[in-house]
Order: sequence, then C-alpha cells, then structure tokens
Amino acid sequence: MGELRVRSVLVTGANRGIGLGFVRHLLGLPNPPEWVFAACRDPKGQRAQELQNLASKHPNLVIIPLEVTKPASIKAAAASVGEHLKGSGLNLLINNAGMLVYKTLDAETQEDMSQVYATNTIGPLLLSQAFLPLLKKAAQGSPGSGLSCSKAAIINISSIGGSIKEVYLWKDVQCVSYRCSKAALNMLTKCQSLGYQEHGILCAALHPGWVQTDMGNTAGETPPVTVDESVGGMLKVISSFSEKDTGTFLDWEGKVVPW
Repeated sequence: MGELRVRSVLVTGANRGIGLGFVRHLLGLPNPPEWVFAACRDPKGQRAQELQNLASKHPNLVIIPLEVTKPASIKAAAASVGEHLKGSGLNLLINNAGMLVYKTLDAETQEDMSQVYATNTIGPLLLSQAFLPLLKKAAQGSPGSGLSCSKAAIINISSIGGSIKEVYLWKDVQCVSYRCSKAALNMLTKCQSLGYQEHGILCAALHPGWVQTDMGNTAGETPPVTVDESVGGMLKVISSFSEKDTGTFLDWEGKVVPW
C-alpha cells in the first residue's frame, strides 16, 4: 500500500476531531501536500485555536472560512481555494463536516431532520458541485489513465450508522436524523461516482469507526478507536484506491461496509 501523494487537499470540519486529525496527518506525511486547505465555520474562534497554531508553523496550511449549509459561503470558499491554487486543480476533497443529534425515534423533529440533513448530505452535494471545476482541472492535469486519490477524488466521511443492513447499535443510539442523513450521503456518493467518473474523479464513502471525538464521546461510553488510528487507517485506504473502488463504502481498515 503506497503512501498518499497529493498536491492539494481540502478538509471540511477541520478545526477538531477527525477533520483536525486529517490536517495533522497530512502535514506530517514524508511528502506533504503543497496545499492543505482546512475549512471550518469560525477560523478565528477559540474552537479553531489548534488549527491556528498549526497554521503558524506550516506555510502550506491555509484556513478557509466555511459554513457547509450556506451556498454563499461554499462559493466564497471555492473562489478562495482557486486563487491559492493559481490555475492548478484540487486533487482531493474530504467532506468531513457533520453533525449528530441524540434523540429517540419518537422525539425526532422536523427541525432535527432538516438541520442534520442540510449539514451531512446537502453540504457534501453543494461542496462537490462548487469544487467540481477544480477537481476536473486536477484530473486533466494528472498523467496516466484510471482513477486515484492522487489524481482527483471526493471522499465523503459517512458512518456505519447509515448502513440500512446493519442498523449499528440501534438499541443504544437511535439517532434517526443522523442515520437517515448518512444513508442519503451513501447514495449521493454512488451517484457522484457514476456522474463524475467520466471526468476522471474517484468518489467513495468511508466509515471512520466509532472514534474518540466530541461527537463520538457523547454516546456515554468511550469509543474504541482514537482519532490517530482512524485517520491513519483512512489515509492508508485512500492511498490504495483505484478505479475499482469508486462508488464503494469502506471502513477505516479497508473492509467493505454493507449498504
């Protein structure tokens, strides 16, 4: 399994948890990307302090303001990234930003469903549309045929919670809005893989595991997977992706997750 080599990558929800983990790991690669774009809602706020500290030490890290539920913010982020890339494309878009509302089936509300779906499903759709020109440019500028994450790719961070076959941990955590949004994200990933393959763009969904993050810890038990384990595993999986993997749903160890 080779090491991931990309010239440019954008990670959403990059100020904490898995997103921040991706940024750290990408910067720590033996051959780090020329550009790491870390997108978050409030780049200058207290919750982005670790990201700000990293940016002060790594000139290749650029923090991008982004609210994934606001089309104007997405458009501005794409324009900003395009300016930094100066005519070259974006190799890798990691749609990581997400939200989870802990409620039972009977307590779910229209507001919960709308808000979670807007963040977890519509956000990745709009981001992929906005960055498509830059992803196409990267694919066109990469040598060789076939698909890979070093060429051009969209990776959607999904969840086994969105697996209709598994319905993982139903008795412990119902989270209907989250499950529905991730199941929809999986379908979006499949649609993107079919629609963008002709442009040379690989699309896949990844389950990061049950990870020790602010989101993961709120279930009441300590999750079994650390951020470093999850992100390190996902980057290995991403680095191994080829044409046969577009449109697939795998976990952080590279195992197939049932739809």
